[in-house]
Amino acid sequence: MSHARSEYEDFKRIAPDAFDLVLALGQVAAKAGLDKQLLELVKLRASQINGCAFCVQHHVLLSERLGIPADKLHLVAVWREAPIYSARERAALAWAEALTLLPDRFGDEVYDEVQREFSETELMYLTSAIASISVWNRFGAAFRWTPPKRQVAANAAAS
Repeated sequence: MSHARSEYEDFKRIAPDAFDLVLALGQVAAKAGLDKQLLELVKLRASQINGCAFCVQHHVLLSERLGIPADKLHLVAVWREAPIYSARERAALAWAEALTLLPDRFGDEVYDEVQREFSETELMYLTSAIASISVWNRFGAAFRWTPPKRQVAANAAAS
């Protein structure tokens, strides 16, 4: 079992300017009008790929608060085999995987699929959300942040 090297709160305390910038980047896609449920699914999937326990738990808890069905949360790791995702969700999840695994899966097919489902503006904001969660994942995984309990995630969602 691994131990935390530091915690989420330490980031906020030690480097508040960096914390605020990463936090702001993570919020612009929702402020631009992208569906919050869709954003949570892509953040959850990227966090799974990046192996960030803190972020996986955080986004599961936020997803539950937003009313994402449990089946979608449980199957997001195998979304290609699960017919419960819409074409738009599939395109966003494929884009999230492509951007998270840059050298492995960044082909024209994925771009063409996501471009069919998202406007030019939406695609830029979706990409910013995926980039943001990857930054959070680097902090959470590097410092082995302790995954939040239900109450902590509920408080974070309110901020």
